[in-house]
Amino acid sequence: MLSDAQQTELMAELLGLKRFCLSLTGDAADADDLLQLTVERVLERGMPADAHVAKWSYRVCRNIWLDELRSREVRQRYVATAVVSEGVAAESADDGFGRVELERVDAAMQTLPEEQRSALLLVAVEGRSYAEVSEILDIPLGTVMSRVARARRSLAEKLE
Repeated sequence: MLSDAQQTELMAELLGLKRFCLSLTGDAADADDLLQLTVERVLERGMPADAHVAKWSYRVCRNIWLDELRSREVRQRYVATAVVSEGVAAESADDGFGRVELERVDAAMQTLPEEQRSALLLVAVEGRSYAEVSEILDIPLGTVMSRVARARRSLAEKLE
């Protein structure tokens, strides 16, 4: 159970958490679902009394998303196997040429590995420090710096 102070901090963090969810999922409906699951999980399971609410909630959010990605991958493999076994050809999606620059950036972001995308989004979009991101993602500071640098380099190459 969360204390009143922790609940207040969680409420204050919802907008940033929502942006983080949207940046992870790339889809507004999925982001809403992810935000709801995150808040439910934090409220149901609580957190340690000495935990930083924002860092804890971002970590919970990221872990829920990673679980969802893994389960989607399993489902996609199953569907792909079923499609191939039935001899049905899959159609490729339109890449959306001619879309606005923001959509180009978003598409390029979605091609980044999840680890790089999460680190870059927390630093560049959410304005978190490298140290905060290190704590949120539970990885060494140097790893955060490396992932952000690789993500920026990869985005620059993709957007040239």
